[in-house]
Amino acid sequence: MNVKDLKGQTIAFAASGGLDSCTITHWLAEQGVKVVAFTADLAQPDETDFGAIEKRMRACGAIDYVGMSLKKEMAEIGVEGIQTQACYEGRYWSTTAFGRQVTVSGILPEMKKKGLKIFSHGATGRGNDQVRFQLITNMLEPSFGVYAPWRDEAFLSRFGGRIQMIEYCEQHGLPIKASREKPYSTDANLLGLTHEGGKLESLQTPAHFITPEMGVWPEQAPDKPESFAVRFERGTPVLINGKKTDAFQAMTIANEVGGRHGVGIGLHLVENRFVGVKSRGVYEAPGMELLGTCYAFLLQLILDRRARELFDTLSGTITKQLYQGYWNDVATRMARKAVHETAELVTGTVNVSIYKGVVSYVSTADVPHSLFSNDGSMEAEGGFDHKDSEGFLGVLGVHARALAQVKQIKN
Repeated sequence: MNVKDLKGQTIAFAASGGLDSCTITHWLAEQGVKVVAFTADLAQPDETDFGAIEKRMRACGAIDYVGMSLKKEMAEIGVEGIQTQACYEGRYWSTTAFGRQVTVSGILPEMKKKGLKIFSHGATGRGNDQVRFQLITNMLEPSFGVYAPWRDEAFLSRFGGRIQMIEYCEQHGLPIKASREKPYSTDANLLGLTHEGGKLESLQTPAHFITPEMGVWPEQAPDKPESFAVRFERGTPVLINGKKTDAFQAMTIANEVGGRHGVGIGLHLVENRFVGVKSRGVYEAPGMELLGTCYAFLLQLILDRRARELFDTLSGTITKQLYQGYWNDVATRMARKAVHETAELVTGTVNVSIYKGVVSYVSTADVPHSLFSNDGSMEAEGGFDHKDSEGFLGVLGVHARALAQVKQIKN
């Protein structure tokens, strides 16, 4: 799809209010395309004035503006991310992928109400977000079209990158906040921030080059540890430090507590994008890291060996599916249902100590489905008789000796 196909039509555009949004909206208007700007409130910490976003988008040529509060949905999918332990290639809590899923799922119903059938976005042709926007739309509303300016030759011939876009906005007096000096770009939502591009594309630039927005670097955190207690019931955080909480409150509190102690701040990752190239990012996700670590402590108590092996496989599958934009397909739904079976067992209170970026285990209590008992004790207690292992090891030994006898073992 190219801009010539859209002349005279009205389309929906996912607008963050940043440089790309302003540039694309104005450029489309110049090409005779009517743009309705849609902005999702994902509780992003770097943008709280959505009235200002509306003013910018209208000033850039949008004929209408739709703001949507999706904070609750963002928190709920974050809890599912914790239950899944959805970390991509390390400790990246997939915050942007979750944000795209919530954003598109929220915009499409509003588009239908307005009779719009073409969804547009500002994701580049080199990244993952273009895939997510495309596939989520294709799956949820297969009759809708998707227009991506960064894959349109007409747009690409006009804009080579950030500098050309800034020059264009300055030329037309558009109200952008971006500047030539900004050293990297940031994408934000309730669950975390991703920093990439600019000087971060050089591996000679340390992760500490960024300025944290959700907390502080661990070395800047208080010199005194802080206690933190969270109670999960059937996989959902319901109490923090003894006070009732819903998903949004839990994530907000965990962000505040974790952030001020440097938890989940400044993770450096060179990851494999779905399109086949590597990219470098620096991530912040204090609440996800704090609550996710507490949840992991309970999983250690509850899952037996076979369940743990399957859970780890499911976790990896769901995380990859989410990263690639396949949250809604059959494979992901199957895996999510299986993980939900695990979450149903995760009830208990976890106490941790937080100090300079580290979440340390202190204690757990009231974990009704815990398998941990004194049967594994080194002391003379519990129901496990040491002598019973004689027959067990004898059976295992038969196979071990057989491997040696047929020379399958190398010393």
